[in-house]
Amino acid sequence: MCTFLEVSRQGFYAWCRRTPSQRRLDDQSLVTHITAIHAGSRGRYGSPRVHAQLRKEGVRVGRKRVERLMREQGLEARRKRKFRRTTDSNHGLPVAPNVLERDFETDAPNQVWVTDITYVGTREGWLYLAAILDLFSRRVVGWAMSTSLDRGLALDALHMALKGRQPPAGLVHHSDRGCQYASRDYRNLLDAHGIVCSMSRKGDCWDNAVAESFFGGLKSELVNDADFATRAEARTALFEYIEVFHNRQRLHSSLGYLTPVEFETLAQGTVLAA
Repeated sequence: MCTFLEVSRQGFYAWCRRTPSQRRLDDQSLVTHITAIHAGSRGRYGSPRVHAQLRKEGVRVGRKRVERLMREQGLEARRKRKFRRTTDSNHGLPVAPNVLERDFETDAPNQVWVTDITYVGTREGWLYLAAILDLFSRRVVGWAMSTSLDRGLALDALHMALKGRQPPAGLVHHSDRGCQYASRDYRNLLDAHGIVCSMSRKGDCWDNAVAESFFGGLKSELVNDADFATRAEARTALFEYIEVFHNRQRLHSSLGYLTPVEFETLAQGTVLAA
């Protein structure tokens, strides 16, 4: 073997006796830490979020090193897939103007909410999910699930958000042009709370990019690799993803790698200190 590899016997035995370098030992320790973080995210984190979590835990390491170690271990984030739309905009209901105009920056909670609906497949059939996010913190403030894609689903999510947040009048509520959001019942509920209705332009998903991004993450990080036997099983998994992982554990790059709850808590503390 030494002859074939063109190395000396002395060099081979010296290599066998050589102890691992400190760099290699440090890499082994980092791999253990990285693997634990990746597993804790259920395979949802790529190197940027793993690196951010390491820094939060006081581990000083470069991002390129994290990328290399994850690549060597075959660790990567779950990939996104395309999914079909659930919007039915072919209706004669009133359509609100686009008040938001792709301005996705706010400086306080309860100024702008964005919402959308998606579907989740199970062996029993489709389960539909409506979610409302606060644009300030990307926190899901209202959500609902149903076997029917009707206005009741959207209304349940809105009722939850209103009860939990109690927003002031003037809040902007942005959605697509789906019949659920254009329905009289939904518009009346918005009006009753002094909420300004805003809707995307027809067929333009970028006008509601934050809601689209949330559902894209949910699909890639939970739904795409799942095989839900029942709708009840899917409901439990979606609840855990929204209330535990997304709102309280997931590090969001748009929030400086804080969770939505951390971001809101920090903002509230800043206001009180001022």
